[in-house]
Amino acid sequence: MHKFKFLKWILFFAIILLKINKMNAQNSADRLNAMQQSLVAILALTATGDLENLKVQLNAALDAGVSINEIKEALVQLYAYCGFPRSLNALNIFKTVLEERKAKGITDNIGKEIVVENSTADRYEQGRKVLETLTKTAQAKPAPGFGEFAPRIDAFLKEHLFADIFNSDVLSYQQRELVTISALAAMAGTEGQLLAHIGMGSNTGITAGQIKTLFQVIEKTVGKERAETARTVISAMEK
Repeated sequence: MHKFKFLKWILFFAIILLKINKMNAQNSADRLNAMQQSLVAILALTATGDLENLKVQLNAALDAGVSINEIKEALVQLYAYCGFPRSLNALNIFKTVLEERKAKGITDNIGKEIVVENSTADRYEQGRKVLETLTKTAQAKPAPGFGEFAPRIDAFLKEHLFADIFNSDVLSYQQRELVTISALAAMAGTEGQLLAHIGMGSNTGITAGQIKTLFQVIEKTVGKERAETARTVISAMEK
């Protein structure tokens, strides 16, 4: 009889432990991991032009296991959102960081090879389809508003950003949306685009909890004001 009660208690505690582990796993999946948070910090500092702190965060990201080519791809993508000067400055800082680490005998993970062979005849249509995948919404040709007013910018958006840049599989669509959201959250005056890309990020599997973690990283690296402004975007979505 005592043996039966003892086994009953063991089973009870085993069930409780399984439930706790499941809850912890769910909570963990609803946050950005250390590698993702390091990448967010790099992108936020690149977007704001904070090169001094960027160098520190690049080292931290490499130490956390983010690959060289993942960082390269993310920094290249950012030129479409914060301009060539900041993208190029960040890439130059990254080059210096890698040289310094190599001189210290540190071997970093190169990651997946960057291969882009985009020979698609109609790249506008290719980019339009990518945007439809991200938005889960039919995309008019040309884009209403700005696309009708300035067709060339619509062509650049579809043919270059969503066709050429997104064509490399070093980063998944989800990672690329994380790149974009990080930059837009760090910069002023981009709330409309931030709102759109949070929606796209959600379509790729980025959770509300992960976005909240992202904003916490923005607060630490860029400042509370930018984080609070970004949080108002989430509040607007939830209403």
